Amino acid sequence: MEGILRKEIVVDKNISRIIAVATFVILTALGAFVRIPLSFTPVPVTLQTFFVLLSAAFLGARLGALSQSIYLMLGVAGLPIFTISGSGLLYLLGPTTGYLFGFILASFLIGRGLRNSNPGFIAVFSLFCMADLLILACGLIWLKIILGFSLDKLFLIAVLPFIPGDLIKAYLAAIVYLKFKSRLKEVF
Repeated sequence: MEGILRKEIVVDKNISRIIAVATFVILTALGAFVRIPLSFTPVPVTLQTFFVLLSAAFLGARLGALSQSIYLMLGVAGLPIFTISGSGLLYLLGPTTGYLFGFILASFLIGRGLRNSNPGFIAVFSLFCMADLLILACGLIWLKIILGFSLDKLFLIAVLPFIPGDLIKAYLAAIVYLKFKSRLKEVF
């Protein structure tokens, strides 16, 4: 029975990687639809960052960033996968663009940070929090460009409201990653 349970379903690692990248593209898109609008900011709270953190942790820097790049390209190409079913090139003129590009940078940061190491919970959680801060910083910079508000005001609408949720998502993502990393390392 043990031999049956340990048998690989997909033998070709490249197919496994393609499926994994596609899975995280889909999960990130689905995470956009789990959203909580906030009346004082043009950016809603979404579940996307949870999947961004996990994509980079499981896939590594290159494939994690690729999954987020594909997500962005599919939305720009017209698939209604951004928050509020938005899509198209004009969507990139909206308030969430900085965060979307932050997904790619955060994926790369996490993938590099976890490369060739076996960190514990605190290290993984800390890395995920740093990646979340990078996403928030990208969002703040973009909102500064399009809105022109002071940095104090932007911090209140672009960063502060998201910190509690991001801490929870980083905590849960760290638990999920550490629980499943040994199994998924065998696949990739």
